Amino acid sequence: MAKLSFDEFYENQYGKRWQSLKDAMLSEEEDKTSPEGLISPYFMDRTSIETATLLPLDENPVVLDMCAAPGGKTIVLLLRMKGCGSLVSNDRSMDRRERMRRAVEASIPSQWRENHRITGHDASRWGLYEKEIYTSILLDAPCSSERHVLQSPEHLKEWSPSRPKRLQALQYSMLSSAMLALKKGGYLLYSTCSINQGEDEEIIKRFMRKHPEEAEEVEINLEYGEKREFGMIVLPDNSNGRGPMYAALLRKI
Repeated sequence: MAKLSFDEFYENQYGKRWQSLKDAMLSEEEDKTSPEGLISPYFMDRTSIETATLLPLDENPVVLDMCAAPGGKTIVLLLRMKGCGSLVSNDRSMDRRERMRRAVEASIPSQWRENHRITGHDASRWGLYEKEIYTSILLDAPCSSERHVLQSPEHLKEWSPSRPKRLQALQYSMLSSAMLALKKGGYLLYSTCSINQGEDEEIIKRFMRKHPEEAEEVEINLEYGEKREFGMIVLPDNSNGRGPMYAALLRKI
C-alpha cells in the first residue's frame, strides 16, 4: 500500500479547507510582534505570546518550561514573573540552549533573571526524578511544524507519515512526565505549532481517557481560536496569518 503524501495526509483531516490552509502557511505574511517591556525586542507570532500568557502563575510560582528553546515563551514567562518565584527552561539541544540564553540575556532585565536556570535534560523522563515539584508547567512540545515544512523543499521531500507517529509517542511521554512533575492543584499548558489533530487534541484526549481522575481541563480563550474537543487551535487561514498554534490547559487534581 502506497504511503500517503503530505497533501493527502492533511486533506484527510481538513477536507476542502486544506488548500486555503496550505496557501496561508506558504504565505510569508505572518503576524509577528514583540512583547512589551523588553530591553530589546524579540519578535514572535502574536498567538505564541498570547499562549504563554494562558499559563496560570501564583504569587511565588515554581515554573518549568519543558521544551523552551528558542526561548520566546520563556521570555514571556520571565516578563510575567518579574523576578518572583523561579523558572527552569529546558531543552536537550546545546545549540538551541545557547540561542535561548543569548535571547534571554538580551531581552530580560538582569534582576528578573536571578532565579532562572537553563537545563538540558530529557523531558520525557523528567517526572521520574522530580515529582510534584512545579506549580506551573509549559510543555510546548516538539511537533510536525507544518508551516516550516511547507516552506522548506528539503524538509517537505523528507516528510513521511511515520514522522507524526514518532512525534505523537514523544509528545505523550512528555505530557505524562510533566504531569508527574506537577504539584496537585498546579497547571499544565500543552501547546504545539502543528495542525495535526493526532499531535494536538488527540494527545490530551488519550491522557484524559487513561487518567480520568488525575486532571481536569480548564477552559481557555485564544483570539481567532477554534474550539476542539480539548483545547483550541489558531489557524493562519482564519487569523490574518497567525499560527498555527494549538493549546490546551489542564489542572492536576
